[in-house]
Amino acid sequence: MRNGDIEVTINRPASHNALHPYAHDELGEIFDVFEDDDDLWVAIITGAGDKVFCTCNDLKYSASGKPMWIPKSGFGGLMSRQRRKPLIAAVNGFAMGGGMEIALVSDIVIAADNAMFALPEVKSSLIAAGRIPLKDAMDLLLMGCQLTAAEAERLDIFNRIVPAGEALQAARKYAEASCKNSHSAVQLSKQLLNETAKHASIDPVVRDMPNAVNDLLSLEDFMGGLYAVAEKRKPRWTEK
Repeated sequence: MRNGDIEVTINRPASHNALHPYAHDELGEIFDVFEDDDDLWVAIITGAGDKVFCTCNDLKYSASGKPMWIPKSGFGGLMSRQRRKPLIAAVNGFAMGGGMEIALVSDIVIAADNAMFALPEVKSSLIAAGRIPLKDAMDLLLMGCQLTAAEAERLDIFNRIVPAGEALQAARKYAEASCKNSHSAVQLSKQLLNETAKHASIDPVVRDMPNAVNDLLSLEDFMGGLYAVAEKRKPRWTEK
């Protein structure tokens, strides 16, 4: 943990950072604490080492016949979670299956130029739920093919590409910058995007004012930010 942000590292190098049920549970507990702690504002998730971010479920464990489960919060404790706070993924190598899906549900994704993305679940008689454009999803979901970082950039899968070994450092800079902003405004910005993402055009968004806008207007930080601009000083955020 640093100044308002935490770093979560998937550290299962023997399994290429693949996750088994106990790892899902542990990550779920970590993100429960993160969401509930008002002193924590931004989370960074990455993989141990510089070659693998996360490579889906631990298939060797799955094939062992041992009990299998996924927590209510979903794969990696993230996929089925309603998140209020920003999540940054520092993708430092292979992001396969659930690993790629963690990247897709993150708010900011920093990818090293050696990153590789794939949704290969069909090769193991599984399915994925990647959130990408339909035509490109067909290639990834039905063929299980891999994408280099340069190819994934065309699909807007990540926000920034950096040299290998620099993804985590770049993610830290994003986290530091986010922690300086109004926490309530960042949270409501996420809410606004979630509320408007279901609309196919801008018309319903304009006609039906999103709840996030009304919530913003009622915040002390809303007026505080305006006063700070008018008085040419740094804002003092009071809400978390």
